[in-house]
Amino acid sequence: MKNESRIHKSWMNTKVNLLFYLLMTAVTFFSRKIFLDRLGADFIGLTGTLQNILGLLNLAELGIGSAVSFVLYKPLREGNKQAISEIVSVFGYYYRKIGSIVLGIAVLVSLFFPFIFTDSIFDNSLIYFAFYAFLLSSLIGYFINFRQILLTADQKKYVVTAYFQTANIVKIFIQMAVAIYATNLYLWVAIELSFGLIYAVILNWKIRQHYPWLEATADKGNQERRNYPAIITKTKQVFIHKFKDFLLSQSDQILIFAFVSLKMVAYYGNYVMVTSKVIMLFSTAMDGMFASVGNLIAENDRQKILKVFWELVCFRFFIGGVVVFCVYHLMVPFITLWVGPQYILEHSILVLLMVSTFIMLTRGAVDMFNAGYGNYGDLWAAWVEGGLFLLVTVVAAYKWGLIGILIGKIASTIPIVVIWKPVYLYREGFHLPTKMYWKGVFWYYVAFGLSFVVLHVAADFIPIRPSAGVYQLIGYSAILSTGFVLMYAAMLYLLTSGARFLLQRVAYFVDRRR
Repeated sequence: MKNESRIHKSWMNTKVNLLFYLLMTAVTFFSRKIFLDRLGADFIGLTGTLQNILGLLNLAELGIGSAVSFVLYKPLREGNKQAISEIVSVFGYYYRKIGSIVLGIAVLVSLFFPFIFTDSIFDNSLIYFAFYAFLLSSLIGYFINFRQILLTADQKKYVVTAYFQTANIVKIFIQMAVAIYATNLYLWVAIELSFGLIYAVILNWKIRQHYPWLEATADKGNQERRNYPAIITKTKQVFIHKFKDFLLSQSDQILIFAFVSLKMVAYYGNYVMVTSKVIMLFSTAMDGMFASVGNLIAENDRQKILKVFWELVCFRFFIGGVVVFCVYHLMVPFITLWVGPQYILEHSILVLLMVSTFIMLTRGAVDMFNAGYGNYGDLWAAWVEGGLFLLVTVVAAYKWGLIGILIGKIASTIPIVVIWKPVYLYREGFHLPTKMYWKGVFWYYVAFGLSFVVLHVAADFIPIRPSAGVYQLIGYSAILSTGFVLMYAAMLYLLTSGARFLLQRVAYFVDRRR
């Protein structure tokens, strides 16, 4: 019964996430064109840079959410309502402290904006207004929305997704109307803050509906925090890893602003928007399984755990391979038709971006199980990865600009993410020889490499010019992606056991749904 509940919750998370992903993707791409045309690339670059600065300040939070989720798995499994209320309260106490720290640092950083944005075409008043609006939206999560951690740990993230993304969609439509009919930058930013408040009210109402027994306050957390020392221990470990992840995944726009220009932030942002949206499609399908993996590990059935692990490895490699192959071949014609040929970047940037994307997409199964086991003790790995990134990036970016930033990201992730993290999982989580992983994963790389080369050559024989129009792009992508999916799926089925495990699970699930 517990296993059925886990599968049901995972399926609910996946369905809701995918639905809102599709809606948000359509709305985001449509609105991006309007915002670029009506508000300008400089304003879009400014908002992106401010949000990245704020993301850097929010590093103070990194770690505690993952640590609390880990601590919640056991009481949720046992139905211990008192312990759940206490843990969520402790989370609220620490979140309140973190929110206060973020606010103080943000005010201090904002004092230097006249020196940071010396070449900006915007008045300081607009820069400050936008920054503090984004800041207040962020602080709502610390002081009001902290209880949503329970929905995530309880495999009910679909509730958060549904209300958050609905508010986002409505907000974007209103912002589009402002961009078209008013072109008022202050009003555009104010709408961002308003919907943060609306979302907070609705989310907390839904949490009270799902958990009417929940009594969680920051003051209560202050009294109970000494009873849960594991939260601080895990937080300290997770923080280093999350800080490193931020450097690699969220600092691009800050680095581009520093080494290239504010306008290039918007140009590169178009590429990142495409890749991030397809990655988000993948992530939304997988994120719903995160808490389920923690629940599975709590059962301590190693044979079942290994089987599910290889199923997820296969799924990630399959989707990751399809995403990288399709985006690599369709990015340029899509950008050309979407925002215009003037936004096309040099080909080497696309190649490096796809290498980085493939690593990020395929790493997820290992990361998910490491998190499920609470394997955060390899702090040296985070320091090495972050140090390599900064060292290589600063040197390479100074010489090659945006290309150097991407080189730094790849050079740091390969030795740690691709090589070390699987070793760590097999040693500390599965307690099995690492060679078992390499023997298995080798064939996934072979399947992807062969499929990519064959279909890349075959693409030259498709008699359609994708940049000629929307229908030509759709026809070209349908032919190309179908061919790759069929060959790649066949190769994975022939070469890997994970693909066969996954197919059996899909067949079983479909049969139960009838």
